[in-house]
Amino acid sequence: MTVDLQSIDPASQQTAPGHDPRLIPVAAEETFEGTWPFQARFSSAADYPMHYIDEGSGPETLLLLHGEPTWSYLYRAQIAEWSSDARVIALDHMGFGKSATPQDRSYWLQDHIDNAERFVLEQDLRDVTLVMHDFGGPVGMGLAIRHPDRIKRIVSINGPTPLGQPDLFDRLMANACAAPWFQWIRQAEEKGTLEAVLGHLDYNILSTLKLNGFVRNELITDTWLNAYRAPFPAPEFAAGAIGWAKGFATGKHAFEEASDAVKSELAKKPAIAIWGEADRTLQAEHFLPLFRQAFPDGQVRTLPETGHYSPEDAPQQISGLVSEFIAAS
Repeated sequence: MTVDLQSIDPASQQTAPGHDPRLIPVAAEETFEGTWPFQARFSSAADYPMHYIDEGSGPETLLLLHGEPTWSYLYRAQIAEWSSDARVIALDHMGFGKSATPQDRSYWLQDHIDNAERFVLEQDLRDVTLVMHDFGGPVGMGLAIRHPDRIKRIVSINGPTPLGQPDLFDRLMANACAAPWFQWIRQAEEKGTLEAVLGHLDYNILSTLKLNGFVRNELITDTWLNAYRAPFPAPEFAAGAIGWAKGFATGKHAFEEASDAVKSELAKKPAIAIWGEADRTLQAEHFLPLFRQAFPDGQVRTLPETGHYSPEDAPQQISGLVSEFIAAS
């Protein structure tokens, strides 16, 4: 079931019995000074109020998946561009953005895959172009492995594409040893401070984003900062961000496994990787070889002086590259 919620008080944002409306921290009608002008919609397919937007129309359907610790706001420039001639859907994962943060759920990779799958089946989305950033990559790949027949194209924007590559684990560990973000996660978990730090993302969201890496400091306005910190006003709202980090530190995340037949089917899909070369968290030297193994005929585009949050650092370049890729495939 999908519910449109417009111009209502956050306290009324329940879409199913038993959901605690206090765990939806951002009002449906919040536009952040007009920088997020898209209509809020909510699905209960995954048994919690999942926020998404559904903008535009046309022959193509794009499904946008964000990562840590952002939400669909990351894609606001691309949504405005792509929705001029395509249907653009962007989800907020459980515990992020305008979605609810249920306290009785786990927040591992496989949970996010389950949630995305239930949404896609509810909406009966087909011929989907997956656009994936950060942990949206493993979520999207999990969805693609489960339903390759529903996927038309793969777009990785600084997002991993795990597909059972022989050296997947080795490259993930090599990246984790080199990336400041993953080094901090391991150390914070060992010291018992991970929950305390990420539980206060309302205060330290900027330092967290900077640790992962973006280049354009001029982005940092009060409105921009408020948009990224608003989903985390208190520790109980940070379960999604904590869960993703803790899942890495404790080995709770499980990549979706693919049969040889599914690997072969997905390998034939049109695919492109767009990577900010200044990404300190998901470093190109480790992840682009994995993309090339998964999609031998895929395209690779690197963006100099562009960090991990590349849709923020290079919005026009990314919009244009994806539009050109779709038109050519």
